[in-house]
Amino acid sequence: MAVSTGNARVLGTEHKKRVAIGSAVGTTVENYDFIGYGTAAALYFGDAFFPDSDPTTALLLSFGTLGIGFAARPLGGIIGGYLGDKIGRRPVLIASLLIMGVSTVLIGALPTYETVGILAPILLVTVRVVQGLAFGAEWGGAILMTYEHAPWRSKGAYTAIPQAGFPLGLLLANLAFLASASLPGNWAWRVPFLLSSILIGAGMYIRLKVEESPDFEDAKHSGQLVKNPLVQVVRQDWRNLVRAFGLRIAETAGYAVSISFVTSYVHDNDLAERPQTILAIVVAALIGFPATLLWGRLTDRIGRKPVYAFGTTLMLLFGIPMFLMLNTGRFGLIIAVFVIAFVLCQNSLAGAQGAWFAELFSTATRSSGASLAYQLAAVVSGFTAFWAVALHEAYGWMGPAVLFMVYGAIGLAATVLTPETHGTARRAEVERVAAASTAVPAL
Repeated sequence: MAVSTGNARVLGTEHKKRVAIGSAVGTTVENYDFIGYGTAAALYFGDAFFPDSDPTTALLLSFGTLGIGFAARPLGGIIGGYLGDKIGRRPVLIASLLIMGVSTVLIGALPTYETVGILAPILLVTVRVVQGLAFGAEWGGAILMTYEHAPWRSKGAYTAIPQAGFPLGLLLANLAFLASASLPGNWAWRVPFLLSSILIGAGMYIRLKVEESPDFEDAKHSGQLVKNPLVQVVRQDWRNLVRAFGLRIAETAGYAVSISFVTSYVHDNDLAERPQTILAIVVAALIGFPATLLWGRLTDRIGRKPVYAFGTTLMLLFGIPMFLMLNTGRFGLIIAVFVIAFVLCQNSLAGAQGAWFAELFSTATRSSGASLAYQLAAVVSGFTAFWAVALHEAYGWMGPAVLFMVYGAIGLAATVLTPETHGTARRAEVERVAAASTAVPAL
């Protein structure tokens, strides 16, 4: 982040709050859509789309369709990242939200296996792939737009705002599933997907008012845009791609074990009823929304690296206690598991990711680099719930517990190997320049 000659770049643009909120609304809508699928896969899709299979196989197939969406995300990230570096962040944001929303509403209208037979899971997989492509293109644009509009001293806090769209989307999706749980038949899972149409309209309205990134505009007008940002970032910055990939795995794959798999685990083992499980997730998401914002602010004060080290270390320590607490069947401890796994583990990593990932790459390749690393890790996380089910069948609860710890170890190793981009010296420089910019009005 080079020293700027203008106050707007140091103190952020005049539209910085609108951009952050607009990005957050979009990420909330998209996470509502995408997370809703995970909840439906854990609780409903086995019966609706794979009824001829035994319960374990149906769950595996259901989580397999969850993974297919994640597998499509790197391609979406590549396309969205490339276009974000070539034509701008804003068009990618608008297109990804529209495609994501349409595909999600279509899921709510799909025929089941009982109605059209094998065509039902084929249609589900097709729509899921489209959903994954759109989600893959979403994250980089939302985060980078916010980062590049934000003031120097608060980039962690500002990028945590769209990151908080994850717990907010999780909250809204599970509230919708909680409210629809008593509806008859397939309406219990159809209604939440159909309701997303309301959120799509709100998200599109706000995103159409979001201004383009000033960093991208500067690079465009000065002729600094590169011919092929994807090739350049792979050739010249592959080390940061690998580091960010490892950092991201801990967050997203850890979530897949501690939330997606655990949701089905407590239900299938009669540890909690469906409404209780959803309520536990709702409690965690309610706390997770402000927690993500606070984690982002903390990275501005102490750096990105210490926050990440805390979250990944806790993952290493919590894997076995997590399942010991779940196995008691006590609802209070089950809620505690979701809160610890989500608020302390996942949210701390998510709160630090936005600024840290953006700072690892230059403006010309930032969208391609951050999006590619972020979404490649999604492939691993997408099939993690599937692997957790298989490990549970082979080794009992110890299998997924160790898997959760392995992801924590990968994240901690990546944390150690990734350079701090907002350390003591950098924070002092930011404060000095920001103070000077505040004291001297821009010409």
